[in-house]
Amino acid sequence: MTEKMKKIITCLLAMLCLTTAYGQTNYETDVFTTKSGKTVKMYALMHASIRITYGDKEIEIDPCPQLRDRTVDYSVMPKADYIFVTHEHGDHYNAPTIKLLSAEHTQLIMNQRCAEMYGAGQVMKNNDKKQLAEDFTVEAVPAYNTTEGHQQYHPKGRDNGYILTIDGLRIYIAGDTEDIPEMASIKDIDIAFLPCNQPFTMTPEQLVKAAKVIKPKVLFPYHYGQTDVSSLPSQLENEGIDVRIRHYE
Repeated sequence: MTEKMKKIITCLLAMLCLTTAYGQTNYETDVFTTKSGKTVKMYALMHASIRITYGDKEIEIDPCPQLRDRTVDYSVMPKADYIFVTHEHGDHYNAPTIKLLSAEHTQLIMNQRCAEMYGAGQVMKNNDKKQLAEDFTVEAVPAYNTTEGHQQYHPKGRDNGYILTIDGLRIYIAGDTEDIPEMASIKDIDIAFLPCNQPFTMTPEQLVKAAKVIKPKVLFPYHYGQTDVSSLPSQLENEGIDVRIRHYE
């Protein structure tokens, strides 16, 4: 082995060690500023799994380690200050991952069914609201199917979406839902995550309708699997909505 080759291998090993030590760095990241100038970062992990950081606080949404051929290594991530779980389906709820991310200080927010399955957690029902910190509140909002023959996937009243208000920045994480009437009362949203994959959530047409009702400043289509969401930015370009496509397959 040549000296040059040895140096190349040494550099590659060093890079691998850094990645392992400090966590995965290849997730798409969007940065936002709260009303008082604080920074909120959002990491597109996969499908319905979102990591949010706010100062030194770690927030995990529906943390799941694997879906089809995609994986997330939560072992390299910090312990969570807050974990939110929308419902019990396997692409949203994963007990070992919740345990891995949890520490003594972690606040775990779930619907009733998930809390029963996990044996712990703060239960929130639709329309409940909690003050989690001085500058952090959460509202649980309905998430359910309305299309005939699909209601069994997400029946009305069981599952949650969440509206997080972090230092004035309002983030709507819809969970698994269609364009339900209750969306008309969701106001002043800065960032929205809306799902798009029938038969489980919305069609692209339903998502466009929902976005026009909610009117978020920034929209992330998520939970879209094999659904083609590439036309959504052009469909909403006249609505003043910044549509950002990330790897939330």
